This record gives sequence, structure tokens and C-alpha cells, in this order.
Amino acid sequence: METIRLGKTDAMVSRLGFGGIPIQRLTEDEAVAVIQKCIELGVTYIDTANAYTTSEACIGRAVTGLRDRLFIATKSQSRDRDEVKQHLEFSLERMGCEWIDLYQFRQVGTMDQLKMVLDPNGPMGLLKDAREAGLIRHIGITSHSLDVAREAVKTDQFETIMFSFNFIAKEAGDELIPLCRDHDVGFIAMKPLAGGQLDNATLCFKYLLKFPDILPIPGIEKTHEIEEIVKLMTGPAKMSAEEQVEMERMRDALGTRFCRRCEYCQPCTEDIPISTIMISESFAKRFPPERFFVGRIAEAMAKAADCSDCGECEERCPYHLPIREMMSEQAEWYEQQRSEYLKQNGA
Repeated sequence: METIRLGKTDAMVSRLGFGGIPIQRLTEDEAVAVIQKCIELGVTYIDTANAYTTSEACIGRAVTGLRDRLFIATKSQSRDRDEVKQHLEFSLERMGCEWIDLYQFRQVGTMDQLKMVLDPNGPMGLLKDAREAGLIRHIGITSHSLDVAREAVKTDQFETIMFSFNFIAKEAGDELIPLCRDHDVGFIAMKPLAGGQLDNATLCFKYLLKFPDILPIPGIEKTHEIEEIVKLMTGPAKMSAEEQVEMERMRDALGTRFCRRCEYCQPCTEDIPISTIMISESFAKRFPPERFFVGRIAEAMAKAADCSDCGECEERCPYHLPIREMMSEQAEWYEQQRSEYLKQNGA
């Protein structure tokens, strides 16, 4: 597989990466088989996070004996120095690695959070110490906010940035990717299939192939998925006229009711996690039901009932989404799915 240089890390990685969220739904043996198939097909960039339950442990088992060939990335969502240290140590232990190639601050969504992670006496100082000690090699950041992502790149403190990018959520292509080139920051494209909302892989990856220096990391659950995507990434990049028409049709169909998780709608007066509710169907495709119907996602969906109908979120939304209507639809859909799940499992 073709390789690309990942910004100022100077690392040469496969032009396609592996996203480690969906393997949480698999048994350990199944997950290991999927990861090893990706490696067999030439994928060298492996992405996970300490919050992805079984993902790190499965990756650790899958890469045994192959570590030197791979570029492994993980993340912490903590903004506390001591907790980031604990997360890093736990990740090293679970994956059985002596070092992590890229350690990222996950989901930095506000300027205040960016300031927290950049604190030289806080999380950033901890990661720089870890880099000096050889426990990590590079420092990155992930975000869903375009404003925060831009500022993060401008600080020149991060070697990579991970941001949503696909032919529907394409805002990064206009300014963020060129800015990354100017600052030599590696751009990692999360959600190349819009978190499962786009089902035409051919269109998705042909669009991304127009950007030769970005690294898409689709979440992979089945071996046939990676086989299909590798074939697309190594095949003809040019779209046919028919494919162009279909892409525009899908943009028209989804573009007006598509949450990009930019978080401009926040803060909510009732502390409702709006974007989590808005993309609940995407979570359903990526998380096992025992995680989807309990815990953080279940708590977020329950908060939809707290909406006071103030409409402030819609006034702030740059895409003019009918947020209240969409949250209501998603909450109703979630309850139907949850009831069916509980019925099937005798609860």
C-alpha cells in the first residue's frame, strides 16, 4: 500500500489507517483476526483510545511480534495531568508496548479545554516528559470543533490533528487541511464514512483520494470491510460522471439534516449533550448493544427529555439544523430500539 508522511512526525504510514472503535463488538479472537487482516493488507497505522473498552487489549495481542512495523496511536480525554499519566500507563500495559507512537488529547471541544491541555505544568507537560522518556514519540489532538482545531494547529504544539472529514462534512478541506500543510501538522480524517451514515464506500474514498496527504481511519469490524476499502484506496481515484451526480444527490439528501458535531450549539441551558443525541444512530452502528443501551449514551439520550424548547441551540447552529425536532426524533427512535433490545433479552 502507498505510504504518506504524517506531518512533522516525519513518520511514513500507510495511506489508510485502522480505527479501533467497532472491534469492541467482537470477541477477542474475532477482533485479533480483523486487525491482523488489516496489517496483512498493508495497513500500518492503528488507532484506538483508552476509553474503547477492549480495543487496546485486542490490538496488543494482534500486534505481538509485529510492533516495529506499525504506528500505534491512542488517546486520553482527561484534562488532568495525573489522570492522563494513569491513562498512558494503562494503555502501555494493556497493549504490551514499550512505547506509543502517537498519544492524543481526545475530543478537545472548547477553547478552555484547549488551554487546559496546553498547560506546560499540566497534561502537555506530562506528555512532553513522557516523550523525553521514550514512552511516547509524538503528541496529537482530536476535535470536532473547527475553531478549536484551527487554534490547536496554530499553536505548533501538536504534530497531528484528527478531525471529521468526508464529502458531507467537508468544511476541513477549505481551511483546516491547508492550515495543517502550512504548519506541517499531519491530518487524520476521522469518520470518512460519516460514522456509518454514508453507505457508499466508493464515493467516500474516491472523494478522500483527492487529498493525497491526509490519513483516513475508518472504523473496521469485518475483514470484508477492510478488503473493500483497501481495494478502493489502491484503485482508480477519478470519479465517473455518474458517481459525481450520486455524490451530489447524497449531499443534497443529507446535508440539511446532518450533525457535524462542531458543538457550536453548546452550551445548552439544560446541559443536554446535543450532538451525542443527534448522532445516536451512528453510535448504534459502532457500539455493542450492551454499551449502547446503558451508561453514557443512555444517560445522554435520557437528557433529551429535559429540553426547555428555548431554541438557543438552533440560533447558534451554523448549519441551521432543526435541532429540537431532530433530538425528539432521535430520542423516540432510541426508546423504540431500547425497548426491543430489552424485550429480546428478557429484561
